[in-house]
Amino acid sequence: MLISDSLPQLWLSYLVLSLLVLVTGYLGVGFLPRLPRWVVTGVVAGMLWAVAPFTSPLLEEGEHYSGLAPAVVVTAVGVLQGDGGQLAVATPLLLIGMALGGVLGALLWFWRRRRDNGDSGGTSHGGRREASRGDDAPQRREPVLN
Repeated sequence: MLISDSLPQLWLSYLVLSLLVLVTGYLGVGFLPRLPRWVVTGVVAGMLWAVAPFTSPLLEEGEHYSGLAPAVVVTAVGVLQGDGGQLAVATPLLLIGMALGGVLGALLWFWRRRRDNGDSGGTSHGGRREASRGDDAPQRREPVLN
């Protein structure tokens, strides 16, 4: 059950908080053009959602706990504890996650731009073809009240 087991509840809380960070971060960098905004958001998403294995010693001699955690957390704990083994595993996974997130953000921007340009087709709401202005400026569609 979700309430009795703490690990699924912890991961669910982390997912909700990371989504909150992504949405507020995307809105916070609203002064940037869309491509850099999507790339920055993708890099942060990759940093938040990359996972890495870790090992933590327990109180009993020779016993340890191992599992998965966000790579940014494993890297931070590895830096604080001076554990080179955790850093050697978590840091490359963190960097790969950040790179994949940035690439996916750029691809999402490209896909949305391509889809937005393909939908207009140069026709207005009445089905008439708009007059071409001679320059390649994007057409702006005004809202229409019926």
